[in-house]
Amino acid sequence: MIKAGVVGVGHLGSIHLKLLTESPHFDVIGCFDSNSKIKESLDLDVHFFEDINNLINQCEAIFICSVTPTHFKIAELCLKKNKHVFIEKPITNKVEQAEILVNLIEEKNLIGQVGHVERFNPALTSVYDTISDPKFIECHRLAQFNPRGNDVSVVLDLMIHDIDVVLKIVNSGVKKVDANGVCVISNTPDITNARVEFNNGCVANFTASRISLKNMRKSRFFQNDAYIAVDFFEKKSEVVKISNFKGDDNYAMLIENAEGIKKQIYYTNPEPKSVNAIVEEHNDFAYSIKNNSIPMVSFEDGLKALKLATQIIDKANENS
Repeated sequence: MIKAGVVGVGHLGSIHLKLLTESPHFDVIGCFDSNSKIKESLDLDVHFFEDINNLINQCEAIFICSVTPTHFKIAELCLKKNKHVFIEKPITNKVEQAEILVNLIEEKNLIGQVGHVERFNPALTSVYDTISDPKFIECHRLAQFNPRGNDVSVVLDLMIHDIDVVLKIVNSGVKKVDANGVCVISNTPDITNARVEFNNGCVANFTASRISLKNMRKSRFFQNDAYIAVDFFEKKSEVVKISNFKGDDNYAMLIENAEGIKKQIYYTNPEPKSVNAIVEEHNDFAYSIKNNSIPMVSFEDGLKALKLATQIIDKANENS
């Protein structure tokens, strides 16, 4: 088993900690939080370290779940001590810092993974092989207001989940970015909309809000032969495939355009796996460590998502 520790045991960190104690791949040595009072609220039989260095020194891998502005210094410390690192998203809040971490990972030949958990969401994985060369993508990620996470813009807090997924699927360079953002409650934008054009012609619209009356995490992918909808919140997906009518299916659902050309429609709801996405990313991290392989969401992926997120933030600030 891999000796692991968790740094930052607030809301998300405590979830990671609990699941790691149940993992067959990790032996949890303990945890650390800069707020020592938080140990009183931990309902787990896990040693709480008063000194972060003592925890790091006793581990092979560290899970960093502290607030975003602290990610870089903690990750750099761990990597210099030759520890594998898992960082909750975003990798850092500055591109220059993320680039340093990417270089350190390569230099030290260590495993670095970023917690873009939606990559492991069963709603997405059930249709991932169906999504091919989308021409237009629309993403909505809305959440009710919560003071937690307001240390960064809604782009780094919420939108970056969709940015990571879209970058992986489109796999093309960014041609143009336009964005607008509004500060409603926080000192950083609480609502942001962005339009991103890629070099391969794909266009993606992103909307993120943390002052919505309801929660929504939906993405829709439009391509020449299909429409794919992914509901990350409900963990459901649907696929509508379109092909030329062959005339051999008396029960086919048909549509006919103005030129009289008939198209055949197939509608499916893929069955998602019953899995916990956080457990899946833990498993992937463990596999990568044991096999010295690149994780599904590498530091390089985290850097790419941060670069586009930063472009969106800068453009929104420019237009505000």
